[in-house]
Amino acid sequence: MLPVEHNDPINAKILEISEDKIEGFVREPFEEIARRSGVDVDVVTTHIAAMLRAGTIRRVRQTLLATNLADGALVAWKVPADKVDNAFDWMFQCDPFSGHVVLRSTDTVTAGSDYKLWTTVKVPHGFSLQQHCELLLEKVGAEHFRLMPAKGIFTLGVGHVRRKTIEPGSKADKPAKMIPVEVVDLDELEWKVLLALKREFTPGEIRSTPWATRAEEAGISVDEFYRVAEQLNARKIIGRFSTFLEHVKPSAGGIRVTRFNALFHWAVPSGRELEAGGEVGRHHILTHCYWREAGPEFKNVNIMAVAHGTDKQPLLEHKAAIDQHLHSIGIPVSYTNVFWGGRSEIKPSEISPQIYREWLAQQRS
Repeated sequence: MLPVEHNDPINAKILEISEDKIEGFVREPFEEIARRSGVDVDVVTTHIAAMLRAGTIRRVRQTLLATNLADGALVAWKVPADKVDNAFDWMFQCDPFSGHVVLRSTDTVTAGSDYKLWTTVKVPHGFSLQQHCELLLEKVGAEHFRLMPAKGIFTLGVGHVRRKTIEPGSKADKPAKMIPVEVVDLDELEWKVLLALKREFTPGEIRSTPWATRAEEAGISVDEFYRVAEQLNARKIIGRFSTFLEHVKPSAGGIRVTRFNALFHWAVPSGRELEAGGEVGRHHILTHCYWREAGPEFKNVNIMAVAHGTDKQPLLEHKAAIDQHLHSIGIPVSYTNVFWGGRSEIKPSEISPQIYREWLAQQRS
């Protein structure tokens, strides 16, 4: 029996690379993980497959920069207390365009603390995010929602294993560069390749030349598949090749990767979002950092970031270090808070226009 926990020494070496260090499209992703981790490729493939079968790894897939392929937003929902669990279930089980579904709370009653349900939502270009959320509001009996589309991305990468030993205040030498959110149009062949690319890998697919079967699925040669995928990569549509750990629930052996999911909020002066996001986003502990406009419901928060950890206090120390850094360089913060994640489910958001049309017709029938 192969070890399947994330803290096994060999697995940890693999995961330190495979979680979020393989950027863009790579023809031989498992060989690249092997090269960069120093672990033999056969060991890499057998261990990743074993962790996937055991549920330690939740999914293995090529990620996309879906903000450029679909209109998306973080959405905070105000739902009556007696309906919030059913609303959570419906969002996760019945809406393929809702990705992260999380119940969040604050340590004290504050701005926005009555928004308990948080989701990420994407709809393909040409459809209305507002109308989609209005439909969801009706389906789950919510009272109100706040759409917070990303204006820019400063940090996007998971890497829970390598972040376990990061000290508060650890940061890059330079501010994070913002990735703007831009609309990208694809032709029919590009959509075929993209949909084949993003499908999750089964344990049996974790092997050398993994894209051969995906090329067959798209009805093209491997060389043509590579050409289109690399073209998509050059257009900044491809994210990372990643192994996603189950970081919310304990493993089969009862071991957790993380226990706390913290959504940090900062309100900085209008006109300084780019600067503040770069300074926040350079901190190594963060898995996500965005410029989002949260509006008056959340005291006009405009910079948001996510960090994960096994204990609450170290996460607060990381946030205090970021707060101190902003203060030290003269970026004023009028309001800041932490929204803690509780019950959580995560799935890749669907982005296909055809699938959206079919789903919408079903909901309206």
